[in-house]
Amino acid sequence: MFDSLSSKLERAFKTLRGQGKITEINVAETVKEIRKAMIDADVNYKIAKQFTDTIKEKALGQNVLTAVSPGQLMVKIVSDELAILLGGKTAEVNITGSPAIILMAGLQGSGKTTHSAKLAAFFKKKGKSVMMVACDVYRPAAIEQLKVLGQQIEVPVFFEEGNTNPVKIAENALKAARAENIGVLIVDTAGRLSIDEVMMREIGDIKSALKPQEILFVVDAMTGQDAVNTAKAFNDVLDFSGVILTKLDGDTRGGAALSIKSVVNKPIKFVGTGEKMEALDVFHPDRMAQRILGMGDIVSLVEKAQQVFDEDEAAIIQKKLLKDQFTFEDFLTQIQQIKKMGNLKDLVGMIPGIGKAIKDIDISDDAFKDTESIIHSMTPQERKNPDIINGSRRKRIAMGSGTDIQHVNNLLKQFEEMRKMMRTMNKFQGTGRSMPKLPFMK
Repeated sequence: MFDSLSSKLERAFKTLRGQGKITEINVAETVKEIRKAMIDADVNYKIAKQFTDTIKEKALGQNVLTAVSPGQLMVKIVSDELAILLGGKTAEVNITGSPAIILMAGLQGSGKTTHSAKLAAFFKKKGKSVMMVACDVYRPAAIEQLKVLGQQIEVPVFFEEGNTNPVKIAENALKAARAENIGVLIVDTAGRLSIDEVMMREIGDIKSALKPQEILFVVDAMTGQDAVNTAKAFNDVLDFSGVILTKLDGDTRGGAALSIKSVVNKPIKFVGTGEKMEALDVFHPDRMAQRILGMGDIVSLVEKAQQVFDEDEAAIIQKKLLKDQFTFEDFLTQIQQIKKMGNLKDLVGMIPGIGKAIKDIDISDDAFKDTESIIHSMTPQERKNPDIINGSRRKRIAMGSGTDIQHVNNLLKQFEEMRKMMRTMNKFQGTGRSMPKLPFMK
């Protein structure tokens, strides 16, 4: 996500490194590189110029404190301006209706149906009763796709076989939602391969019939400036309330995210960051700006962990660790919960200072695959007491997991080192003595 832009901005800041003060010359050089990075990221030239003009003006108006280098000051200015460009503050979603109606709009292939289900899962997790409505009567299997997704997340889907009038379907769905006291009604509308008058008129009629609290425009982040142009066309007709930016986990240059707010003056409210139903995040402009600049996003990382990890279970695991009772069963549970948090490289990149270090490293979502296979190939007794795993058992586990003995040995060694570390921490806890440095400590 934004890897190319992040790298180019990092290079731009190098101009100011080692400089004792900010001058018109070194600021001009830095701003020129920042503008080039923005344009390369498919940001509209006028927006990029306005952005860098503001940065230049603010940088030249600053007196650098002794404790702050010119490079650090420029990073702070760019971070603040990026946050403003991305929307300034986190935009709330209006779900005050009874039911609250969310109308989904966008071109075919933008991920509208999938993100209708992701949004339904998001509100369900917050304790809301949710219903989805299948109003795409044109695309083959669109209704079936929404039904399958609804079953997957256990959310009801309203559809009418044989009814080809999306407005009537939407109206009937609203009646059903009111009768069943549904809290949030998410309406999946038809998309087209390109903007056309018939599609716009139809979704406009659905809007008039339902009077939704939210109209969310779903757009593929990979399409860059085309996404911005499409957003403008939809906004002219619908006056939508916000944007869901999809495929932000892909090799996106970032132009759509950085331009949409300036062009249509509507906030990005959610971003899709993967294929899983949980891969939908509330968009925080300030946090995204920090991530683009390689500053991490520890707040979002903690929030993701809180959504996945049960507090009571975490307390039990902590006690087991301190009492040296942590088993491979517990380890497997932790791995499965970490995987639920999302794309592994994105998660690691949220740790401050790590993003730049791993930008060229491929971290696969299958990184735990061998470890899981090895643990699954152990007997329940072996998982509880790995000390009994001798040579013949290791050979059997390796064959059963499709790995080799070296993989099994490495996992057992790492597990034992972790247990030793926890025993050491437990020994020194509460003694008032300093904990000795462990092998990996510098």
